[in-house]
Amino acid sequence: QVQLVESGGGLVQAGGSLRLSCAASGRTFRSYVMGWFRQAPDKEREFVATITWSGDYTTYGDSVRGRFTISRDNAENILYLQMDRLKPEDTAVYYCAASVYYKRTPEAYGFWGQGTQVTVSS
Repeated sequence: QVQLVESGGGLVQAGGSLRLSCAASGRTFRSYVMGWFRQAPDKEREFVATITWSGDYTTYGDSVRGRFTISRDNAENILYLQMDRLKPEDTAVYYCAASVYYKRTPEAYGFWGQGTQVTVSS
């Protein structure tokens, strides 16, 4: 089991950058595939990015590919999401999640953080 706590959200102007962090408890962090998802008001939860346990492979959603970068530090039990060239449509609550599967669907992830708000002003 793993507990997840996101941080780093906030208000930023369009074109700016933010880095989200997800701190994981427990010694099993390195055993999990990790992912980022986001949810805007009145919209379904959307896949953002995922990374394998080793960090060797990553996958991105179409809307963020080329602007966002997912990474992890297994020694420190931290997952990151570097977000560059932010757009107003990136505004959402961002969640980190853990899974035993390398998948894009939220249903594959069994552990979730509480979320952190990202707001991008135009």
